[in-house]
Amino acid sequence: MDLLTPGESRRRMLAGELYYAFAPDLTEDRRRCKVACHAYNTANANGAPRRKLVELWKEIVGDKTPLPPEGSAQEIEALRAYPWNDGPVKFDYGYNCKFGAGVYINSNCTFLDTCVITIGARTLIGPNCSFYAATHPVDPAVRNGVLGPEYGKPITVGEDCWFGGNVVVLPGITIGRGVTVGAGSVVTKDVEDFVVVAGNPARVIKRLENTLDPPEKRQVEAQEGKELAEE
Repeated sequence: MDLLTPGESRRRMLAGELYYAFAPDLTEDRRRCKVACHAYNTANANGAPRRKLVELWKEIVGDKTPLPPEGSAQEIEALRAYPWNDGPVKFDYGYNCKFGAGVYINSNCTFLDTCVITIGARTLIGPNCSFYAATHPVDPAVRNGVLGPEYGKPITVGEDCWFGGNVVVLPGITIGRGVTVGAGSVVTKDVEDFVVVAGNPARVIKRLENTLDPPEKRQVEAQEGKELAEE
């Protein structure tokens, strides 16, 4: 099928297949997102109130859920759930990013959301962090500059993570719960739950106790892990 057929490149993009980024519909999607990011970043820099910033954030990520009435108790809870962002922030499409409740994003972060980028609840992201769900063929003849195809792989970050400044997460990476990623790290492989990683490439430098779950649940998980190790 012709990759310029409306919707075909978007379908291939989300499926992690080779697609043409300059198909008219994807070009328009990125233009829309660029305009939405500019509106959000400008309002944020000018001190817009929380509700206005959330409304502009929803425009970036394509969230059509209506907010509760202004001044209501439900509004307070709803606004608290949306990401807090110091800005500026940069997305390619916006609609491929999914954020859990209570996420914090520091300044100058980039999300190349060719495929879905999922950030778990209560995760803290330091300044200048980049999440690259987009990549290109390494064969230069196939890559062919802006005339060739590209593709992507999803990124998944668990709940309660912390990214120091200037972290880069590469396509296809899954990061577990409760992970700390040291400043300046480049994450090239999946990361297990409750560890500290750092470096380029990022490596485990410390294992953490799971203090998030009730003790009885931790005991069950530890027993299951022991039984699996003995099999």
